[in-house]
Amino acid sequence: MIGVHALLMAAFLLTGMSAGAQDDPTVMTIAGHPVHRSELEYSYNRNYPQGSVDKKGLKDFVPLFIDYKLKIQAALDARLDTLPSFRRLVTDFGTGEKTSSSSRNTDDVERETLRTYNSIRQRIDDNGGIVKVAQILIPLGQRASDMQQRTAKMLADSIYVALKNGASFADLARRFSGDSASAFNGGDLPWIAKGQMLSEFEDAAWNLPVGEISHPVLSPLGYHIILLRAKRSFLPYDSVKSDLARFEEASHLRGQLIDHQLADTVIETGKTSGDLKESAEAPADKDLQYQRQAYHDGLLLSEMRNRVIGNQTLNNEKNLAEYFKENKKKYRWSQPRFKGIVCYVKDEKEVGQVKRCLKNKPFEDWEQILAQTFNVGSDAQVRFEKGIFRRGENAAIDRKIFKDNVPVQTMKGYPYEVVYGKKMKKGPETYTDVRTLVIADYQDDLEKQWVETLHKKYPVTINEKVLAKIYQHHN
Repeated sequence: MIGVHALLMAAFLLTGMSAGAQDDPTVMTIAGHPVHRSELEYSYNRNYPQGSVDKKGLKDFVPLFIDYKLKIQAALDARLDTLPSFRRLVTDFGTGEKTSSSSRNTDDVERETLRTYNSIRQRIDDNGGIVKVAQILIPLGQRASDMQQRTAKMLADSIYVALKNGASFADLARRFSGDSASAFNGGDLPWIAKGQMLSEFEDAAWNLPVGEISHPVLSPLGYHIILLRAKRSFLPYDSVKSDLARFEEASHLRGQLIDHQLADTVIETGKTSGDLKESAEAPADKDLQYQRQAYHDGLLLSEMRNRVIGNQTLNNEKNLAEYFKENKKKYRWSQPRFKGIVCYVKDEKEVGQVKRCLKNKPFEDWEQILAQTFNVGSDAQVRFEKGIFRRGENAAIDRKIFKDNVPVQTMKGYPYEVVYGKKMKKGPETYTDVRTLVIADYQDDLEKQWVETLHKKYPVTINEKVLAKIYQHHN
């Protein structure tokens, strides 16, 4: 099943602009491999197409391009392109029918684009259409202990109750969701079709009335709370025509690669994209060559970066803590925040007990402590929201901590509120208070260090005369 999001991602990944073929000298040599003017210009145009708001000048782009090529060379030297999983991805590049000509007229492209659209539309609409959803994910590892499972369930239930009592879905998603990409957008996901998500997620999402929120749904990833924003048949042809055309062109490229037996060459010999580009059997159209190369190298770089940077960061809490300690000043806040918890309590007699059971206990353990103390069994005595709050994010905190005169809506069935924690004026106390920012900054530093080692390892020679002509042409 081709989902809408996967389709558009493929289209944007493979989009590009034609490279000139008349004057194509070598502009630089990286690790012994020549880079032609057409490749540099193609990469520049692909990354910064005409009209880009954040478009860089070519002079600013060249160092980034060199770093990119060095990373690809490191991945090739690590022989990541010989992994079976990588070979399968390269082989699966596009699925369109082959044509005999490397260039087609407008009618050919329009006909193939419309055929692709009708095929996708029919399959998606016959399978329930597409939905626009938001989610809050409470992650749960496959080896989670019984206590971790109960704690995750209690947190998911607490969030669900808060939502049903009027809490903002976007606010809770940003605060609690383990899906960082959607959490940044308040939990919102792009339009999706069946086959893109886990079956447990899809069964719940497609059975929700528009505007309704699901009970926590358990999947191999954890607990999902899903809000169905909209549901419809596949998008109109005119709204996706240009993206589908690019996707169809990528499929056509795949057909040409099969014609020339280049895909088999990748699988059987493990030749690099540069080797294939210079093959006598390669297609003559450089635009097609570089589209394939961009796809190949993009997959390669993603795998290499995960190995060099991603895995080191996510599994190294000690390094994150040390990095935060060395760079603590950069994480100072301009306005104070509150690190704590808001508890909604059924029985007034338990208000004081809530504070007593949390006193002198680690912040990270509060949810588990409350769950074990008050929420054993099906009748939860306490619901709670825990985190680091800015002014304006929680009315109870605004009133009790920041002393703002704001109305507070009580949670149905839980008439008593407990706000417990501390007001932090200067900034976070530990790296866990700003973990996402620390990880991002730490990864940036690791990448800079990696690039420095690559520059020392691989020689880079630039033909300054050719490069000056290219700069002049693009001014």
